[in-house]
Amino acid sequence: MLFRLFMAMMLTLLLTLGGCSRDDPLAELETSVQQLQDSLEAKDSGEVTAQLHPQFQAQDQYDSDWARRTMTGLFLRHRNIGITALTRHSRLDPHARDMAYTDASVVLSGAENLIPDQAAQYQVHIEWRRDGDVWKLHRLTWK
Repeated sequence: MLFRLFMAMMLTLLLTLGGCSRDDPLAELETSVQQLQDSLEAKDSGEVTAQLHPQFQAQDQYDSDWARRTMTGLFLRHRNIGITALTRHSRLDPHARDMAYTDASVVLSGAENLIPDQAAQYQVHIEWRRDGDVWKLHRLTWK
């Protein structure tokens, strides 16, 4: 279960990253994703947690404190983390300017050395919310 949350959060790394314009909400979302990617690759659960929305929920039951504790344990367990996006699609909510969504199919792996110790495929849905000028991870679900 802990591995699943961490790996589902790693999905956010899979968004297309590109240039950023201050007037382009999707580009701003991609900038937040890059910051999240950098924090996850550095195994910095504090920085990742800072990018979670204040009302963050995973699987409709877990909060940001649970995510932080889970990441810390998994970062200690796995030296290397791998992500392969099979499909992904991000979109802005046409009715709410402060919301966006990402759906993806990913293969996530964790390894102590070069060869993965664990790997699994997930279907992930992410709901993003703007907090001021920053996109934050609000809801996360996976199968």
